[in-house]
Amino acid sequence: MRSSVEETPDHCAIEFAMEMLGGRWKLAILKQLVAGTHRFGELRRALPGITQRMLTRQLRELEADGLVTRTVYREVPPRVEYALTDVGHSLDSITEELDKWGRWYRETVRREAPSGPRPPV
Repeated sequence: MRSSVEETPDHCAIEFAMEMLGGRWKLAILKQLVAGTHRFGELRRALPGITQRMLTRQLRELEADGLVTRTVYREVPPRVEYALTDVGHSLDSITEELDKWGRWYRETVRREAPSGPRPPV
């Protein structure tokens, strides 16, 4: 079980952040939601390889952590939309930088020897 914010020592803040954002899909989901509100099916199509069960689980955890809101519209058929909260939007620049770094790494370092160039500063 995850520690609460109050129980996390100051020197472990990055570990706490990694507990909240760690895993294969959470940052990818947040990156999709930076662009705006999405329905479940849109997120699933935008993230090939994620299962319905995993997407549901990750969205629930992000919602429980206050990063994502889930809005249910009472219509037929029911419509559910996910969006970032203000706290979730505080991660916009982080997800953008990680996306840039991942693209740089994939295009530069993985094509070169293990001692490839250092990332731009």
